[in-house]
Amino acid sequence: MKQAKPAASVSLDLDNKWSYMKTHGDPGWEAFPSYLDVVVPRVLEFLARRNLTITFFIVGQDAALESNREALAAIAAAGHEIGNHSFHHEPWLHRYSCGQVDEEIASAEESIKAATGRCPIGFRGPGFSVSPAVLDVLVRRGYLYDASTFPTFIGPLARAYYFMTSSLTAGELEQRKALFGTFAEGFRPIRPYRWRTDAGELIEVPVTTMPLLRTPIHVSYLLYLGGASQALAQSYFRTALAMCRCAGVQPSLLLHPLDFLGSDDTSDLGFFPGMQLRSDRKLELVAMALDELSRHYEIVTLQRHAATVASRPLAVTLATRAGLAQG
Repeated sequence: MKQAKPAASVSLDLDNKWSYMKTHGDPGWEAFPSYLDVVVPRVLEFLARRNLTITFFIVGQDAALESNREALAAIAAAGHEIGNHSFHHEPWLHRYSCGQVDEEIASAEESIKAATGRCPIGFRGPGFSVSPAVLDVLVRRGYLYDASTFPTFIGPLARAYYFMTSSLTAGELEQRKALFGTFAEGFRPIRPYRWRTDAGELIEVPVTTMPLLRTPIHVSYLLYLGGASQALAQSYFRTALAMCRCAGVQPSLLLHPLDFLGSDDTSDLGFFPGMQLRSDRKLELVAMALDELSRHYEIVTLQRHAATVASRPLAVTLATRAGLAQG
């Protein structure tokens, strides 16, 4: 009898063009320029060809705009899970007060439900931003899981690169000073665990990084490597999955819209790594990653991943203030 594959979740943070421009400090983001009408059909077709159902984390501001409703409704109609990616997509969400967090998450919920007909039960903070206030609010609002932690040591390097390519003011730099987290993020658990908050418990499903080394394995990073050598990117990802299997880690793989958009689609996001590649080259690398993941794991939504975790005892339960103090 053929043994069933272990599960691995795949999610896509549906960051829109304006949100990258906003974080980078580029003018014109306030008009909310969008590429959703291009990227959403491309992603849905790509997934349908592979019969894959994943999780899409949607930004509330996008859901609130009538111009995006058709694209977002198509995601839900295709059967994918809908998650909450905040309303304003500000990676300094961890600096919000509890009241501000509650308003941010509730506003996103309302807009997302109106656009898709789905009420999210999973959350990912923009830029992996999370705080005790965020987790408390999620528990009180009945969320099943959070997926905001990114256990890697390279956050400060990513932040330095982002700042180096931007024209942010001193005030904006201060606002973004913890963008992508600190070196200490790399010491957080790589496997799912429970947060213990004042309001109750919540499952955390980290974005998977390579066991031991804690370097990123999400697709945007593979595309960065693929810009130098596609063979290097493929070898790196295969090594990462082999290490996950050896360590008993069921991966949670992250996608972004720019994994599906290339230099032939847009020319004003060149500051983002990998944007020198054409879309056809990118799609080849995304296909390699998901096909390789499918060889060893059954690809599921984050909701299913978290529900499986919730049904069994976990080795790690962290109090939010102690656990987040590491980062």
